[in-house]
Amino acid sequence: MTTVTVARRSTANRGTRVVVFVIGSVIAYQLLLFLALQQSWLVGATALPADRAFPVAVQQTINALSIGAIYALIALGYTMVYGIIELINFAHGDVFMIGAFLSLFVTLVIFGQTGGVTDVPFLILILAVALLLVMPATGLLNLAIERIFYRPFRHSSRLAPLITAVGVSFILQNFALVIVGAGDRGSPQVFPLQWQIPFGGASLSVLSIFIFGLAVTLMIALNVFVTRTRLGRAMRATAQDQQAASLMGVDLNQTIALTFALGGALAGAAGVVWGLRFGYVRQDLGFNAGLKAFTSAVLGGIGNINGAALGGFIIGFVENFAVSTGFSRWHEFLVFLVLTFVLIFRPTGILGQQLGDRA
Repeated sequence: MTTVTVARRSTANRGTRVVVFVIGSVIAYQLLLFLALQQSWLVGATALPADRAFPVAVQQTINALSIGAIYALIALGYTMVYGIIELINFAHGDVFMIGAFLSLFVTLVIFGQTGGVTDVPFLILILAVALLLVMPATGLLNLAIERIFYRPFRHSSRLAPLITAVGVSFILQNFALVIVGAGDRGSPQVFPLQWQIPFGGASLSVLSIFIFGLAVTLMIALNVFVTRTRLGRAMRATAQDQQAASLMGVDLNQTIALTFALGGALAGAAGVVWGLRFGYVRQDLGFNAGLKAFTSAVLGGIGNINGAALGGFIIGFVENFAVSTGFSRWHEFLVFLVLTFVLIFRPTGILGQQLGDRA
């Protein structure tokens, strides 16, 4: 009983430290951006006085959180699959792209909406249906990819499933190219962009708050599932030692399939909010977004769920800072520059741990 009590207290303390760290990081970023916006040598002639810089810093912080939340949702799929079978699923970004197109189909074809919906109950219905249809669909798609393409190569050399993942990525991209064609396709932004919440002289986007809240809710649900359920314990055991987990009665095929399904569902949720946030989708969307999400997973510590989420928000902050200070053309360079410096001083990522090779 004493051991269980101590473990619970340790978990609670760790959770408290994480919350304090996140809140502190958001405040620190807002302060940094607030100071940067007032420096003419950094932002040029568009430097803002303090009374205008503060509202802009608040608004941009909320934007950074929403963008980072999308990257974090996609990154979770990368890090979960790698943690279980040490495979970099390059097709995961394209599963996200398929989710974005499915969301477009739901809002445009099923509900016939082309713009903002101000009727709140109807808007909630659209979002709920989109999430309830897209998340299972992309989860099943990822599950099918694992069963058809990856499982036959599970016990072969690591190069075979890696090349297969690249091939599956091209298959999904070309499938989308044949079905919807090349170029941008407008995605109905059913969430009214004019919905703003006044705060300290700033106008906070309700959409950005919704995206951040949805992502955090899904991350918490995933964390509870992995840490509190029998299937979650099976996933953690498989990630630690597949052979030992199998000897203890864990069904490896079921556990690995579940991991792919959960990762695909989270990518589908990211696809839904992507269209709401940016208003377009395209057949090669998964490459750029997937690359940044994979970078997020590596930055936070590949194989670590909390690290993937943290890495996604860091990427969101870096991109937002570059755009807010007038360096939008350099935002990708700055993202990978940050990644490079982190990996130089901590090769396993921010929350990654050095593990011995499996026997």
